[in-house]
Amino acid sequence: MNELLVLCYHAISPTWSATLSVTPDAFERQISGLVRRGWTPATFTEAARQRPAGKTVVFTFDDAFASVKTYALPILRQLGVKATVFAPTDYISRQAPLAWPGLESWEHSSDANELTAMTWDDLGELAELGWEIGSHSKTHPLLTSLDDETLAAELHESRVECASRIGSPVTAIAYPYGDLDDRVQELTRHAGYDAAAALAWPSSTSSLYSYPRVGVYKKDSGPRFHFKLARWARLAPRSRLLAPRG
Repeated sequence: MNELLVLCYHAISPTWSATLSVTPDAFERQISGLVRRGWTPATFTEAARQRPAGKTVVFTFDDAFASVKTYALPILRQLGVKATVFAPTDYISRQAPLAWPGLESWEHSSDANELTAMTWDDLGELAELGWEIGSHSKTHPLLTSLDDETLAAELHESRVECASRIGSPVTAIAYPYGDLDDRVQELTRHAGYDAAAALAWPSSTSSLYSYPRVGVYKKDSGPRFHFKLARWARLAPRSRLLAPRG
């Protein structure tokens, strides 16, 4: 049976205690373990388009934390693995610290540097190495709270800017906070995306515009990571569910 496992990471740091940060050592164990067990890596859109046979794993990173290039890239390059980064374009363009609800407690702490985002040059370098660069909207809002015009701008303008900056098409988006509804999915399709990543898992629905990912966090080291994947194996949608609805 075909299996498609999509993992969602955020920051990679040896010292940051934030829930969304994973240490490089834990990250390397998780990735190398999956590769040893026969999982074939792919980027998000590759997996969505090709419906790959066998066991396919996609490593995604939301928010484009600079620490991903610093710590995750060397590990993945050594293993010959490509990944997908979803970038909030307004923060990248302004080179502003990543700042939205959930990060505010770190803004004036000794770990404030952890909120540094990648630059467009960083993302371009990853793209040249075969990584997929996708959108994470412009400003990382709750998309379902926006009116139609603002929502359309967040989706369309982020895709266009990202494509222009990295010099290649942008075909995928990850919804900030995993926040979506039918309206968000429809406007995402109209904005020109081929696929979209959600977050909540397990999920009763799955499509090209709402594929659930398994989030990996600080607490998911060691046995808990394996337990989470075992639970995913029992409940996960298979890759056939990536076919568009309707």
